[in-house]
Amino acid sequence: HYSSGVDSVLLLQADSSSEGILRNMHRELVPATRTALAGEYGAVFHHREPVLGRKRLRPHPNIIQVIRAFTSSVPLLPGALTDYPDVLPVSLNPRGIGCSHTLFLVMKNYPCTLCQYLRDNSPDTRLSTMMILQLLEGVDHLVRHRIAHRDLKSDNILVEFDSAGCPRLVITDFGCCLADDSVGLRLPFTSIDMDRGGNSSLMPPEVTTASAGPGMVIDYSKADAWAVGAIAYEILGLPNPFYSYGDSFLESRSYREEELPSLPSGVPCEVKQVIRMLLQRDPNKVRKRCLEEVIQLVFVLFVVCHLVVLQVLL
Repeated sequence: HYSSGVDSVLLLQADSSSEGILRNMHRELVPATRTALAGEYGAVFHHREPVLGRKRLRPHPNIIQVIRAFTSSVPLLPGALTDYPDVLPVSLNPRGIGCSHTLFLVMKNYPCTLCQYLRDNSPDTRLSTMMILQLLEGVDHLVRHRIAHRDLKSDNILVEFDSAGCPRLVITDFGCCLADDSVGLRLPFTSIDMDRGGNSSLMPPEVTTASAGPGMVIDYSKADAWAVGAIAYEILGLPNPFYSYGDSFLESRSYREEELPSLPSGVPCEVKQVIRMLLQRDPNKVRKRCLEEVIQLVFVLFVVCHLVVLQVLL
């Protein structure tokens, strides 16, 4: 038993029928449970398979679970006319362009996002390392199911705490994900106008430098792990090197590996090596060697920090 929260996804100029909403928002439902669309809430009476196509993601402690999903009319929430007036339907705002109905997701209620947590807390090296490992475990789970999140950032990672106050990270917001068994993690890139994903600042080089054309593809199998390498800087108390802070930032399409900022001196060498390998420009050099480094890192954590070893990227 735990408290739950309801999230709504506002739509623009889309089919307002339940079938149309589910069709347009099927990515949000990738982490949904088997019974999420059973119909107990709202007026959705479809089985999950026809709605989501062929993709089903098994539960994982570092991946959000959508407990229920239903469609209903858009409510006028406090602050809506100030915070997002343009996406409200005409019935609530005469100048709005949003749909009258939308998708509601019922999920566990988490205290904060990773971005909010890091704003008020400075986890020590042991906690920071475990948090990075948790993200790698979540990404590994997605890759094993041939899913790419494509929008990993600290705002899309939730945090909860165990009885000792230790954080557990949970990847959320699958609205930009690639989850299509017909293409797997290799998306045909025939037009420059095709959607490459969400946060452009944390797109890896193989995505930002991809050239569109007949027979061209973007391989997303290592994209999320690269984003974890960038987010690791934030977890370790440094600015994300790929975000703009004045004139000092790197661009994924053009950075050189030697330009990556130094990590804090107190970070173990094994952790530094993993992060550097995650951020290598050549995705084909990253995973095999990086997995070996992660295994070594887990061993170091077990010996030095006396932590319980989790199954990580085996």
